[in-house]
Amino acid sequence: MKQIRPVQTGPYTWEIEKQGSMNVPARVFASPEMMQQIISDQALKQLVNVAMLPGIVKAAMAMPDIHWGYGFPIGGVAAFDCDSGIISPGGVGYDINCGVRLAALGIMEDEIRPELERIVDALYAAIPAGVGSTGSIHLTDRDLKKVLEQGGKWAVEKGFGDETGYLHAEDNACMPNADPSAVSIRALERGRRQLGTLGSGNHFMELGVVEKIYQPEIASTYGLSQGCVTILLHTGSRGLGHQICDDFLAKMGKMVHKKGLKLPDRQLACAPIHSPVGRAYYNAMACAANFAWANRQILIHKAIETLMRVLGKGPAEIRAHVVYDICHNIAKIEKHRINGNTRLVCVHRKGATRAFPAGHENVCESYRKVGQPILIPGDMGTASYVLAGTERALSETFGSTCHGAGRVLSRKAAVSAARGRNLEDELMKHGILVRSTGRSTLAEEMPDAYKDIDQVVDVVHGAGISKKVARLRPIAVVKG
Repeated sequence: MKQIRPVQTGPYTWEIEKQGSMNVPARVFASPEMMQQIISDQALKQLVNVAMLPGIVKAAMAMPDIHWGYGFPIGGVAAFDCDSGIISPGGVGYDINCGVRLAALGIMEDEIRPELERIVDALYAAIPAGVGSTGSIHLTDRDLKKVLEQGGKWAVEKGFGDETGYLHAEDNACMPNADPSAVSIRALERGRRQLGTLGSGNHFMELGVVEKIYQPEIASTYGLSQGCVTILLHTGSRGLGHQICDDFLAKMGKMVHKKGLKLPDRQLACAPIHSPVGRAYYNAMACAANFAWANRQILIHKAIETLMRVLGKGPAEIRAHVVYDICHNIAKIEKHRINGNTRLVCVHRKGATRAFPAGHENVCESYRKVGQPILIPGDMGTASYVLAGTERALSETFGSTCHGAGRVLSRKAAVSAARGRNLEDELMKHGILVRSTGRSTLAEEMPDAYKDIDQVVDVVHGAGISKKVARLRPIAVVKG
């Protein structure tokens, strides 16, 4: 395959011109240094393939954390006209509404450092983690249906936290159009006992400290202060979302074959947005998104309760509050200005995060004056970031930005590179305690497997599609 070489069009922007079967150009946000690694990855070919899909508008886009994925590259953003375009499970990903929730505490690092080992052990015991992990929440058919329809609000009504848990969340932690009848029995059964579980892979719960503040006014609005302790959670819709993706890839693949449609990659199986199977996928995807929001609401609540128990402190002393919850594997019907006209499009964000600016009607009331919080987890050995949405993101990237550091090593390559190393000791030397379900899990997710989070964030900040608010330093991590 001929190597694709984008042309630099700005300090942080690169373009692959429209050619061949491409309906739009492909655009990448990256620094020159990062582009050298990106070019060596086949993800750019995937981005070009996305630009060939029916109804795509403006450009197929990739954030600096781009890497190879299923069909669409991870770190990809694509919007499709709602009248002529498609919806594709590969443009959302297997872990529907894989996302991040951040809580800030009213305590400082020195208050928990003496008890940190007890805390991380207690969190590891309290948070079910690992492949196929199940929790203590047993859902009846009626309860499961309500979870899929109501999302985070269901969890709060069941006593897991307060209403800020869903008010401080994208879509108020509940995506509309969720229809449980569109979800297969197999998917329902896979999700039934996994609510309140972390899962495996790159999912984690992390205790951190606000190390640096870049925008004091915005940070204060988000409830972040210098030195305060944070809880950052990364997980999604578990087996339920995975099965929904599998189910609809099969259905759409058959439809594409039956109609004789030509796609550049069979992993891009798709359907017209308003076709019966397209609508069914959207409604099932919304169910998985709501399951994920309920899952993160429950896990953060459990983590806060665990901290209070170990420290012997009450709610008034811990002063915990949910900062925000965002998703980075989703497709949404949104209104956007394109070539001077407002159009209804289906925005696919796969390994990309919504980044709406101040004043936008879809930003929760608490943050509307400063813009939507964006939560960018790094690897467990470096840092994570809180950013804010911008007007430039809205005009250039359909209100989207990066989602994390982005892999540079496959899991197999990471395990090979970690051979002979004691990763727990390496992290301990940096003041970071870690607990995981096994050495292979730790090796797969070691810091070397990811891009430099500071470089990734510098790109989106420099490009103006989000702005730095705060940097978080990890002190303890529970890995799935």
